[in-house]
Amino acid sequence: MNTPLYFISCDWGTSNFRLRLVDRHSLRILAERRTDQGVKIIYDRFRRQKQKNRQTFFTHYLTDQIRSLSPTLQPCPVVVAGMASSNIGLSELEYASMPFDDSGRGLNWRSIRLPGDFMALLISGIRSEEGMMRGEETQALGLAAQLASYTNAILLLPGTHSKHLWYRQGQFCQLKNFMTGELFALLSQQSLLSVSVKSSSWHQRHTTAFDAGLSRGLSGSCTANLFSIRARHILHGQTPTDNFFFLSGLLIGDELAYLQQREETVVLAAPAALFPLYRIALEMILPQSRLVLLEEPDLELGLLRGQQKILEHYEEREYFSLETL
Repeated sequence: MNTPLYFISCDWGTSNFRLRLVDRHSLRILAERRTDQGVKIIYDRFRRQKQKNRQTFFTHYLTDQIRSLSPTLQPCPVVVAGMASSNIGLSELEYASMPFDDSGRGLNWRSIRLPGDFMALLISGIRSEEGMMRGEETQALGLAAQLASYTNAILLLPGTHSKHLWYRQGQFCQLKNFMTGELFALLSQQSLLSVSVKSSSWHQRHTTAFDAGLSRGLSGSCTANLFSIRARHILHGQTPTDNFFFLSGLLIGDELAYLQQREETVVLAAPAALFPLYRIALEMILPQSRLVLLEEPDLELGLLRGQQKILEHYEEREYFSLETL
């Protein structure tokens, strides 16, 4: 069986969809397609029609996007990460249980034949006793090389629901979820505090406000200081923009406070919008020798490396069914 020279990376989240045609050896991106048709939107569209079952409806959208990515593309594997394996996605897969090793063995998967002889490999999420995730497990696999030289490490993946993964001796063995991003959105946009908070991009002039919130969050007094955001605005003339970063610091500090009592190396891999805030927070509480900072390009490459690892486990097989890698 000839090994395809390329694979298609599919990152299908709740709110967004992305395809990339990837050279499977160099991981160079040859073509890319992005839409706002995340799993939730496609599922809502599926519910409003009666002609197709869920898998067929999602598969048709995926196939159309592959054709738009490169109309003359020859059949190659499509590795699908994210919420596509959820109960509102293409086909539901049960969460695999931790621990799982850094080769990707232990994940659940399902292959689905697409029109045009393409084969889609759907990847499950991971669960622990306290948390769960879909999509980030693939990024973690791709970032494992950054963790392998440390006896014990904690990988931080900030986002709407931040994930902290413990890594020991080649295995991801524990997971904690933090609703930092979602709480920030609710408080800054829908609560009483919203009139005192205004969105802004990061600038050094916001450091004082961010540090003030961060110090209070790290001290364990997050909820006791939430209403002070309104007081800062009404009584003390602090701008809503500064309060945006005060609230950011408060919630990020609350998320990271427990790390002050830990001794593991901490590896941060964050998107560009969050990276400077988490970096400042971690540099405040950890010595440089215990901190590894990975920016958005590392995170993006991590997803491709993780998908490449998973691809290696099945590339010699001609047919796939629901099983464990």
